[in-house]
Amino acid sequence: MKVLLIIPAYNEQENIQRVVETVKAYADSKSDYTLEYIVINDGSTDNTEGICREHNIRTIHLIQNLGIGGAVQTGYKFAKIKGYDIAVQFDGDGQHDIQCLDALIDPVIKGICDFSIGSRFIENKSEFRSTAMRRFGIRFLSGIIRLMTGTKVTDPTSGFRAANKKAIAFLSNNYPVDYPEPESIVELSKH
Repeated sequence: MKVLLIIPAYNEQENIQRVVETVKAYADSKSDYTLEYIVINDGSTDNTEGICREHNIRTIHLIQNLGIGGAVQTGYKFAKIKGYDIAVQFDGDGQHDIQCLDALIDPVIKGICDFSIGSRFIENKSEFRSTAMRRFGIRFLSGIIRLMTGTKVTDPTSGFRAANKKAIAFLSNNYPVDYPEPESIVELSKH
């Protein structure tokens, strides 16, 4: 089984090398699947591109900033073309814990779901703390998604998500631009 981490990066010169080193170290410890990564440099205006080139980081350099939706869709297109079994969104700023990857992809591997979302709000394991207004907004989005799809999603804005081949194929052609995380959940639920 081949798993790809899609790492969107916009002006991540301070983080990208460390994030990739963490991913590589984790990948070396895996024997039950192959873990690879691709950084999508989303037209960064800082030295993200230079750092990626200097350290031979596997990267697609976009010539202009497409935003998170365009960067992630580029990653899904790459995953589809290269035949990956699972594609995982993994932020380039280092906020996601690579040690949680197996828990994220396990339901996808087992065929329980086509798409899995890592939540910062289950079991209080995350150190993530957002503002009261952001938490309200997340609960509001969760309610709207549940109303529209019947699907309970505790963290609709999470950028730590795993997709199987079916979801990869869909997202490579249909990834929203404006509010990609919640909108993609609704679109995936419809399909």
